[in-house]
Amino acid sequence: MPLIPSTYDPPFYFKNGHLSTIYSGVLRKVSGLSQKRERIILPDSDFLDVDWSFSNQTSNKVIILIHGLEGSAQRPYITGSAKHANLSGIDACAINLRSCSGTPNALFRSYHSGATEDLESVINHILSKNKYAQIFIKGFSLGGNLVLKYLGEKRKLPPELKGAVAVSVPCDLHSSLKELLKPKNALYAIRFKKHLIEKLRAKQQLFPDKISDKEILSIKTLKDFDDVYTSKAHGFIDAIDYYTKSSCLSFLPNIKVPTLIINSKNDSFLGPECYPKKEAQENENLHLEIPNYGGHVGFFGVKNTTYTEKRSIDFIKEFL
Repeated sequence: MPLIPSTYDPPFYFKNGHLSTIYSGVLRKVSGLSQKRERIILPDSDFLDVDWSFSNQTSNKVIILIHGLEGSAQRPYITGSAKHANLSGIDACAINLRSCSGTPNALFRSYHSGATEDLESVINHILSKNKYAQIFIKGFSLGGNLVLKYLGEKRKLPPELKGAVAVSVPCDLHSSLKELLKPKNALYAIRFKKHLIEKLRAKQQLFPDKISDKEILSIKTLKDFDDVYTSKAHGFIDAIDYYTKSSCLSFLPNIKVPTLIINSKNDSFLGPECYPKKEAQENENLHLEIPNYGGHVGFFGVKNTTYTEKRSIDFIKEFL
């Protein structure tokens, strides 16, 4: 599918990528959404907490929402997406990835960019209720990579799964990591690392034989975290092996359902390899939109509804 021209043109001050990113992640507030939590027991005996919100009308459609690195179902980009979906007649199931719901998960492992088995478990759980005829998925950043990898893996997708949207996606994880380690992103990287190490310290209390103080103290960068914990806890050789096997980029040619990727040109988290133009041009199911502005999961919009929230529902409605 050829690249989709973008109509996104925010106010002047939100044309700055960093301001757009910070406003969305730190300053934006979303009100008027009621969520109901459900705990799903996973096949490996661990659990996921999901937060449901519902349309005012009876709906046979649901959108599954997946947050990014160290996010949760309460982040404004998730609650904003859920609220706009509900107002559009679509129920929303917002996933809190393992250890992201406020309660540590039960196992030494946690979540990561390629852990599509957890998304599959949520979809199977929803299907077991036999309530929804149409399922859509929307992921942000790490969650977007999860969505695209899930769609492109060689599995039989349920016929109820009609389409997907992925926003600010690090399609090549190593390319994105290299951007995050640059001085321009130092404050973001420090923030991410702080939260990740706090969770790793909590994990150490539960599994003292699996991670040592020395190993934790050796973590100076996000790549170090993936070398010390992410790769080892999830069956990869090292960080590079994790990035290679978990990046969605190589899975994009296999996507068989209508899928929209929105990656802004001024997203400071994304390297050149994160804009899959060739893959989109060669796959009729893959729609790639590259707005000039938006930052990372930014996309400021009027009346507290972001451009990607509106754009996602418009895209989904094309296939209802």
